[in-house]
Amino acid sequence: MKAKINNSKKIVQSALIMILLLISFYSNAQLKGAHILGSMGLQSGTQAPENTLSVYIPGYIYSASSLRNSDGDKVGDPNLTMFLTGVGANFVSDFKILGANYGASLLLAGASNTIQGSYIDSKSDFAFTDMYIQPIQLGWHHKRADFVFSYQMYLPTGKYDVGGSDNSGLGMFVNEFSGGTTLFFNDKKTFHFSALASYEINGKKKDTDIKTGDILSIEGGLGKTFYCLNAEKTAPKGILNAGLIYYLQYKVSDDKIPVGNIFVIEPDKDHVNAIGAEVNYLHIGSMTNVGFRWLGEVTAENRFQGNTFFITLAHVFRLNKK
Repeated sequence: MKAKINNSKKIVQSALIMILLLISFYSNAQLKGAHILGSMGLQSGTQAPENTLSVYIPGYIYSASSLRNSDGDKVGDPNLTMFLTGVGANFVSDFKILGANYGASLLLAGASNTIQGSYIDSKSDFAFTDMYIQPIQLGWHHKRADFVFSYQMYLPTGKYDVGGSDNSGLGMFVNEFSGGTTLFFNDKKTFHFSALASYEINGKKKDTDIKTGDILSIEGGLGKTFYCLNAEKTAPKGILNAGLIYYLQYKVSDDKIPVGNIFVIEPDKDHVNAIGAEVNYLHIGSMTNVGFRWLGEVTAENRFQGNTFFITLAHVFRLNKK
């Protein structure tokens, strides 16, 4: 009888230990959203000129150098680098809605080492990832300020299996709303500051009750525009934009992560702050733009901390009506 009681105690103790381990593991877990930090920088609150179609190739690299806990202390060395590239397009028309120019965007991309969350230590080959569609983009232009508003969604077109080590997507449908402004400090609009806020509402992951919390991202920068003149000094041949940029991201609501069928753990919310630099150049003759952004994350809690690099090559087609 005594032996049976001791065995029962050991079983209960083992079960409690397993539950505590699960709770400990998932309480440090933070799920990643679909918003690509660093995709916006200088003049993030300004829409492209009307009657233009921009076709671009982005190159996004995120190098995670450390994993940070809820106190911001380093608790791991992930040595993980995510890469994303593809083909995108942005169209701005002369059609007006509430005084704003209407536009839309699309990005088809592939990614490798897609980061699902701070608790996953897995690597995946380059594969088609989730699709980005922006069906509503509104832009207002005033003498000393521009304003933008947009709605975008992320479609779960990338491969996703819960617990999979080769996922290329996040397995969830995402709605996102954005609004921002670019403020100009002189009449020529060459000295500017911008801020764009994006609110991400995440759906449940494929075939699960796992749900990433809502996420707020803020991106922008302080910069200066320079006009590069031709040899005769009669007209600009290019436009150079350079300055300091930043991003901030905060998990607004808790992740919902079921553990078995009993516990639903709501982990501490993560956040990250970064600062860096941007330079981009538009050659007016060919209407080709090349841009480079670098941002170093200076603080992070309950997530990876590292460096973001964003390289963009774009060609702008003029669609002016004659």
